[in-house]
Amino acid sequence: MRKLCITNFLLIFLFTFLTGCSNQTSAITNMDDYATNEGYESVTTSNKGIPKEQIKIGILLISDSTITAGYTYTHDLGIQGMQNNLGLSNEQIVYKWNVPDTNQAAIKNALQECIDEGCNIIFATSFGYMETMAEMAEQYPDIYFSHASGHMSNGKNFNNYFGRIYQARYLSGIAAGLKTQSNKLGYVAAQGSDSSEVTGGIDAFAMGAYSVNPNAKIYVKVTGSWDDPEAEKAATHFLIDYGCDVIAQHCDSAFPQILAQEAGVWGIGYNSDMSKEAPNATLTSVLWNWSAYYTHAVQSIIDGTWDGENYLGGINEGLVSLSPLTDFNAPNANEKINEAQKSMVEGTFNVFDGEIETNTGEIIGKPNSTLDDTTILRGINWYFKNVVILQ
Repeated sequence: MRKLCITNFLLIFLFTFLTGCSNQTSAITNMDDYATNEGYESVTTSNKGIPKEQIKIGILLISDSTITAGYTYTHDLGIQGMQNNLGLSNEQIVYKWNVPDTNQAAIKNALQECIDEGCNIIFATSFGYMETMAEMAEQYPDIYFSHASGHMSNGKNFNNYFGRIYQARYLSGIAAGLKTQSNKLGYVAAQGSDSSEVTGGIDAFAMGAYSVNPNAKIYVKVTGSWDDPEAEKAATHFLIDYGCDVIAQHCDSAFPQILAQEAGVWGIGYNSDMSKEAPNATLTSVLWNWSAYYTHAVQSIIDGTWDGENYLGGINEGLVSLSPLTDFNAPNANEKINEAQKSMVEGTFNVFDGEIETNTGEIIGKPNSTLDDTTILRGINWYFKNVVILQ
């Protein structure tokens, strides 16, 4: 299965390496507000480059290697794609599986093990790893630390990386809005409104659905955890019982898609293409192609061009996308999605444009403007007007 997945994704990774990395300047500019140092002093890191054969990479992951769908699996695919792109050996990759992001001692131990094993760049993939990683970066200024989804950095040997996943969320909302018959779209959410990442994704999905079906409502059930399969199952059952006939998700496992298939309803997967777990239910999946960043970051360290900048990529950089629509989508889904995606690529549409009405009647944004990256990534604690939060 692992080899098959590598083969299936290799073309995407190679394409990203050849085309996406050429766009990295636009991906990591205009990030001054987002690139906060959070009180950490700058450190000095050598910028002479590291020979490829001396590169050793550590990767911290929140779940284990046996899982073949979802968040950790997609990061694993990204590391494998980078490894193939750059021609690194298996001995140059150090995996640390099942590192809980709520246990700072476990995080510090995993990071220290990577350092003791000779890693000169370490990627940490979960939000809760952030503060410990920031501290370790100060202690080890000659090692590169890179953190996914957070907001801390020091502009030297510690940065963060993420993407405009809301672009793909919006597109998936079009598929859901066109497919639903009940006009009830379910959404299994890992966190509540205090997480801009989750809330902004819900809003983008809701706005995409609204663009093609103003009668559709999005019903959200929050699990309170990034990785809790039992809570994800319970939330999915709740939404299906509530009458939702499309189940979207921002959670790690494929259980929402699997349970949607068992119940005879539809689904929108996340992280990886979940049509392999639920071939008769998944309309499409919102994808991360993490190889786009991992390849860029490691190559910059080899070349000596690492500059400590934070990274924010999107559709244009090949970091986020949708999986191919399955045959049971609405007949005009491809047309509508392609039209919206084209406007994103051209820069004429940015999802959070103009005045946006919330579900409490407030107005966010201004005419002829769009929300900036910092607001989208760290300041969305409101829900679009067709979103309903279920207790």
